[in-house]
Amino acid sequence: MLSLEEVKQHLEIADQSHILQFWSELNDAERESFLRELSQLDLPGLKEHCEGAARAAASPPTSLDAHMQPVSAECMGSAKKGEQNSLAEWENEGLLQISKNRVGVLLLAGGQGTRLGVQYPKGMYNVGLPSGKTLYQIQAERLHKIQELADEKHGTNSTIPWYIMTSEFTLPSTEKFFKENNYFGLEPSNVIMFEQRMIPAVTFEGKVILQGKWKIAMAPDGNGGLYQALVDNNVLEDMKKRGVEYLHVYCVDNILVKMADPLFIGFCVSKGADCGAKVVEKAYPTEPVGVVCRVQGVAQVVEYSEILQTTAELRGDTGELVYSAGNICNHFFTRAFLQDVAENFKSHLKQHVAMKKVPFVDECGNEVKPTKPNGIKMEKFVFDVFPFSRRFVVFEVVREDEFSPLKNADGAATDSPSTARNALLLQHCRWVTAAGATLLDKDGNAVPLTVSNSPATCEISPLVSYFGEGLEKLQGKTINIPFVLDKQQ
Repeated sequence: MLSLEEVKQHLEIADQSHILQFWSELNDAERESFLRELSQLDLPGLKEHCEGAARAAASPPTSLDAHMQPVSAECMGSAKKGEQNSLAEWENEGLLQISKNRVGVLLLAGGQGTRLGVQYPKGMYNVGLPSGKTLYQIQAERLHKIQELADEKHGTNSTIPWYIMTSEFTLPSTEKFFKENNYFGLEPSNVIMFEQRMIPAVTFEGKVILQGKWKIAMAPDGNGGLYQALVDNNVLEDMKKRGVEYLHVYCVDNILVKMADPLFIGFCVSKGADCGAKVVEKAYPTEPVGVVCRVQGVAQVVEYSEILQTTAELRGDTGELVYSAGNICNHFFTRAFLQDVAENFKSHLKQHVAMKKVPFVDECGNEVKPTKPNGIKMEKFVFDVFPFSRRFVVFEVVREDEFSPLKNADGAATDSPSTARNALLLQHCRWVTAAGATLLDKDGNAVPLTVSNSPATCEISPLVSYFGEGLEKLQGKTINIPFVLDKQQ
């Protein structure tokens, strides 16, 4: 821990001496706690961080439209347009890599469920399924199942380590939740939690915001903080020790995520890719999702807010959107590529500006909850490493099968607990029907499979089926809803 004089010296150089303005009012315990927090900051880099944030917030975004091109066809694959032989080969390759313990999954779970109206991690959220399962439980059970499928095919006993990147806000509650639920049947040593860095929020004038008299307003450094966190927590060394060569990286809030998807992994491995992105076709030109494309010939994600409407609405000869590859934060990386980024590129990642309402104390020490954005939180995004890839590929999947994020509280038109729950239930209805069964409602009528706002209550445990397979016993049956199929049945 640094001394008070050392901290003062750093703060003066950074023009942030106001951070200690209430020092004389603090008791010994508060002073020790505050000094420990300040010692953990990157004090030598504080001046650059604050000035850079203010500069970035004041700068209008650069238009990239003139430099954009769609992703080239040779680096594209598709789950919905691919030939059956190719799809089978890719899936078999993915299952083979899983059976050889070469695959890990890495979950980005540093954010709280604030927009959902809860103060705990999103992974602990229950969207209201009949089973009452949380996102964490659903994902854990999918891991169980895909390991089981790989082992059945290859006669192995495979392990897919689950790396979970948390933040200061989410680590304690996530650890406690997993312990209380016995890691959902997973071996605890194969669930590796680690913490991303926190960085100070600053005012539009470039001053660090005090949340309390002895507490700086801190925020996670975005999911692009992954690359620094891999270094800070020796995660790459753990992967190497376990023999993990391929990583499936995803965000916690997608209820339909295919954990360690063998089709995606197999496609990427077959193409010799070091970096890959799953995408879905944009629902409409101005849908608020980033677009995977090329900028001056280099792969990257361009945020929807950075694209002119005329560019977003461009269509090809057959009427399809030119920029249709919607980013869903679902990626493939080789461990070697992550090592390369950690050693050579993490300091070159782009900084993104987020204007936020940040609670603070005023000059008199009174706590203030602002009603409009008053601060800047700087974030890095996980996809900002795409330009450093030597062999980048894109894999298109069907939205209804693989993407339904949970971001907003119920009542919102999209990305809410209701839309996430309904997306999963409707998917399971499709699986049951595809298996040759007939679903009937309470009046004895066949259940339609096109009503996404109020689908039939039909839930299948991930322990029973990973992606619709293994349901042959339902063929020819008539099933009344509600219907829940779990491992014990």
